[in-house]
Amino acid sequence: MYHAQLTNRYLTSRIIPLIAVAAVALCVALVITVVSVMSGFLDMLKKSGRTLMGDVVISYPIRGIGHYDQLIERLTALPEVAGATPVIDTYGLLRMPYPAGDQKEVVTVQVWAIDPATFNSVTRFDETLWWQPQSEEELKGLSETDPRRLIGDRIFENGRLLRDTRTDKPGIVLGMHVSVVNRRQTDGSYMPVPEHWWMPSHSVALTLVPITGGGKIAEPKEVVFPVVNEFFSGVYQIDKQRVMIPLSEAQQMLRMNEATLTDPDRLDDDGRPKVIGVDPAKVTKILVRAADGVSPEALRKIVASEYARFFEDFTSDGTNVVLPPEPDLVSVLTWEQLLRDLIGPVEKEREMMRILFSIIYLVCAGLVLSIFWAIVYEKTRDIGILRSIGAPRIGIVWIFLRYGLVIGVFGSILGLGLAWMVVTNINSIHHAIGEDAPAWSWRVSFGAAAAAAIAAVIAGRRHRLLGTLLWSIMVVTLVLAGVGLMLHRGTLIWDPSVYYFSVIPNVVDRFTAALTMVGAVIFSLLGASVPAAKAADTDPVRALRYE
Repeated sequence: MYHAQLTNRYLTSRIIPLIAVAAVALCVALVITVVSVMSGFLDMLKKSGRTLMGDVVISYPIRGIGHYDQLIERLTALPEVAGATPVIDTYGLLRMPYPAGDQKEVVTVQVWAIDPATFNSVTRFDETLWWQPQSEEELKGLSETDPRRLIGDRIFENGRLLRDTRTDKPGIVLGMHVSVVNRRQTDGSYMPVPEHWWMPSHSVALTLVPITGGGKIAEPKEVVFPVVNEFFSGVYQIDKQRVMIPLSEAQQMLRMNEATLTDPDRLDDDGRPKVIGVDPAKVTKILVRAADGVSPEALRKIVASEYARFFEDFTSDGTNVVLPPEPDLVSVLTWEQLLRDLIGPVEKEREMMRILFSIIYLVCAGLVLSIFWAIVYEKTRDIGILRSIGAPRIGIVWIFLRYGLVIGVFGSILGLGLAWMVVTNINSIHHAIGEDAPAWSWRVSFGAAAAAAIAAVIAGRRHRLLGTLLWSIMVVTLVLAGVGLMLHRGTLIWDPSVYYFSVIPNVVDRFTAALTMVGAVIFSLLGASVPAAKAADTDPVRALRYE
């Protein structure tokens, strides 16, 4: 019974235990915040990778995969496959409608030519379209000038189908950051600046360079597309350079559409080169999504085997003039393997951060040890009394271990709460840092400094040196903070062009939080164990004589 009473007395009678709790809380909050952001970045990277390209990607760049429609038909018949879609992945030049005049801006873009219907089923592309009708509840949160207030179903449907339904012309969908006029607002929305450059009301000219069968560059092809919508994937590098156009349009521009094969050395009855077959339409990629319960790696093996059988069937037929690429030349990879150059280093960096920040545990242990050592030194007579009336050594040890356990548990819980507040509001904090400090902030800081200065003078007149010193330190701190706020100009810390994503991950890593809290409690106990052992070894006779 006396263990709980003494622990409670020691905790509530001095301010020093609160310092220990605060130190543990700050250490725990630091580790959880940093590692949660790293883990969130990795999770966002993995989630976006799977969303943008499915689970498995079959690719054969430049020349493309022929007879892809038959391959997709075979793949979708497999029970392990939920869907498959053809894609042409290439690069081109995009001439923007701005600025006014003849000298228009030209940007390099990554072009994905897609079949909208099947592409949506594999990648959920329609969910990334930015300009789409808003619900009544969503409209309440939009600013008065937000273009989404005026958008009807037509804009969204045009983007989903990649077609301007008013003119029945094929359209183009741009990544949100392809156009420099799109400015991110404080609420996370986008506004065209100036407003008349809202891209879905303009057209752009796309230039692609086809490659001949001999591997040479042919004459570039330019087509004007109306911008039917813009998409926001959240991955900055994709939103800045990727555009979507209909598959059939890209096949014509790149000479990858179906064509007749002729033999110039053989003539037909009309004296023309004899037709010997058909060169099938081609694509450079096929994205495949796994059925529920099927892992990407398992699907990769199934798709690779199916492609090998597909090629074998064409070879054994003997009537096909043009064969699909050989299996050894075709890449069949999971989305994680395609992003391994990016995912691998991030995973290693996260683990390195966990290891480096484990030093924080030693800080916790050292702080608790120092504080408890001072408490043991102060409570020598109390310990002697307890030992003299028969308290066992283990009982003395348990008092201080219990003391350390309470500090570790409360510090960990407080640290978790602090980390949760920071992580969940980290984008708001980052936005506040990115703007000039408001005038009220430095005025409040200077006002508080003036109040602390008055308190320091009062403490000095009463000849209280400690109070004067503490209030003086507070005055200096508040003045420096006020000057810093007054001089602060918006600072961009999370640069999306560096960190890939437009927002900072704001979800607490539960595994890291649990591991950090347990580690803090264990090391708090370890820090308390040394002073506890010293207290247990105290000679009661010498302790009672202690001055």
